[in-house]
Amino acid sequence: MSWKFELVPKKEPKIDGVILVVGLPGIGNVGKIAADFIIDETGAKPLYDIISYEMPNSVFVNDNNLVELPTIEMYYKKRKNKSDLLILTGDVQPAEESSSYEFCEKVLDVVDKMGVELVVTLGGIGLAEVPKKPQVFCTGNSKQVIKEFRKNLKLNDKLYGIVGPIIGVSGLMVGIAGRRDIPAVCLLSETLGHPAYLGIKGAREIVKTLNKKIGLNIKISDLDKEIEEIEGEVLNRTQEMGKLSKKSSLNKLRRMQKEMNYIG
Repeated sequence: MSWKFELVPKKEPKIDGVILVVGLPGIGNVGKIAADFIIDETGAKPLYDIISYEMPNSVFVNDNNLVELPTIEMYYKKRKNKSDLLILTGDVQPAEESSSYEFCEKVLDVVDKMGVELVVTLGGIGLAEVPKKPQVFCTGNSKQVIKEFRKNLKLNDKLYGIVGPIIGVSGLMVGIAGRRDIPAVCLLSETLGHPAYLGIKGAREIVKTLNKKIGLNIKISDLDKEIEEIEGEVLNRTQEMGKLSKKSSLNKLRRMQKEMNYIG
């Protein structure tokens, strides 16, 4: 069954010439955490809700003990003298092969009409131990886009033999963008490959990279204290996460991690 969905506009500002950043749940939830940080720190506004009956048949119970449906959303940030920014994030991503393809094609249809200049997908590389300083790897759909993106950045582009297939939207979006001649890169940060672990430090390294490359104007130092608190909590309480974060998105991530411990 195809993943039938639609992008429902919340607002339709004039957007022409954009960079799309994609951060959905995955290993360590690195991509989602990074995307949520960027949304919070830049003040990006909701642009689209993505609705589908093909999403997982589960709901979250929020801090008010009320039910929430899983969501996927696209945000935008208008910028002066720079390409506008689109950020795609959510609670889930399509799991079936055909639905992943259809999802990526639909998103690229929408951003292509906006004059997308670059697609950047985010994810994690699972390790057996927590990395002290996560390394960020970079791949893409052409040697030229990798070369241009890596310029003046400390990124490792030697992924062959280190990672296997990049599963899910973070890899597939880059490949499909290549068919459309849309430049795209994938940033993967090292993290602990444990289902109950949140890769906060890996997300920080990705945000730091994007801060330099596409000019997000985020003060990384403002995030460091919270990151240290959350990292310590996750390491010590993998079964019961979450009372320190100020961001509701991270609270939801903690609930998601707890739900991964069982099938029901």
